[in-house]
Amino acid sequence: MNIPLPLLELVIYIVAGLGTVLLIYGVFLEKETRQDAVFAIGAGCLFVYALWIGNRIFMVAMGVFSIASLIELIEIMVAYHKHSKQEVRDYKKGL
Repeated sequence: MNIPLPLLELVIYIVAGLGTVLLIYGVFLEKETRQDAVFAIGAGCLFVYALWIGNRIFMVAMGVFSIASLIELIEIMVAYHKHSKQEVRDYKKGL
C-alpha cells in the first residue's frame, strides 16, 4: 500500500513544525536532562525534514545537534557530566 504523496508531505510538514516547537521549548527548560531530550527529539524531527527537502547543510547541522544532545543526555544519565562548584557559584551569581 502506497501513501499518497500529499498525505506524506503533510506528515513531513507536521514533523518539521513539531521539531521547531520542541527546539524553541527546549530553550526555556531549566532541567538539563529534559532540555537535552527535547533538543534531541526536535533536532531529529528537523533532520527528517532536511532529508525530505534534500538540504545537506541543514541535514548535517540537525544530525550533529541531535547526536550532541543525545551524548550529553547519556553523560548526565550515567553521572559522567558534572559541573564544578565554581561553575555553579558563577551561575548563581549571575541570577
